[in-house]
Amino acid sequence: MRSALAEQHLDRSTAIVLSAKHGQSPQEPRALTRIPDGPILDGLNAAWRAAHPSATQDLVAFSIDDDAMVVWLNDRSPAATDFARQYLLSHDGTGNDINGDPKPYTASGLARVFAGQAAADFFGAAAGDDRRPDLYGVVQHGVVYTSKQAKIAEHGGADPQDRHVPLVVSGAGIRGTGDGDRGHAGDRRGGDGRLVETTQIAPTILELLGLPPGALRAVQLEHTPALPLGGAGDHG
Repeated sequence: MRSALAEQHLDRSTAIVLSAKHGQSPQEPRALTRIPDGPILDGLNAAWRAAHPSATQDLVAFSIDDDAMVVWLNDRSPAATDFARQYLLSHDGTGNDINGDPKPYTASGLARVFAGQAAADFFGAAAGDDRRPDLYGVVQHGVVYTSKQAKIAEHGGADPQDRHVPLVVSGAGIRGTGDGDRGHAGDRRGGDGRLVETTQIAPTILELLGLPPGALRAVQLEHTPALPLGGAGDHG
């Protein structure tokens, strides 16, 4: 890409941003534990009906499970969300590994479960926001909810391998490498230890173009700074 830009004499006036919207977990094949989530949720519904014979609906209304468990309930009361949390953390079973061989799991494959208000707080949802899930389960490393043997990794969870992605900015307008026109922000942290986020890419592009980052509504609401591209410690 840089060679093509140089051929057009654009290399000294162009900045390149390279990143990814998400990573994948697990990166180590031996860490994989595939778990079919359908039987877990069916078991939760059955346990709820057994404990509440008058219930007219399944407890689980909707669920999205990849390498996280995100669940909405028909009964959104604290008693129901706590019931679901306790069931998930007490359910053990058997999934399979990268080779398709049986692999036991504990606690539905979960390390933590945020339920009810704790789930809302996890996402920063406003009070009364019906879009927030009733349960958010953080999986044990390597867990992927699937019934497909071909799946070897997933994304969407809180595992560091999902969230820590490369972030490189190189080219015109970036200081810190000595020649005044090249540099990069590190992956997740700049060279001076400051955290960097992919949300900072948009205001950085505007800044490099000489446009006001503050014109973006997301920047106004979340006070997102541009990436630190100007100091000698910012390119490591």
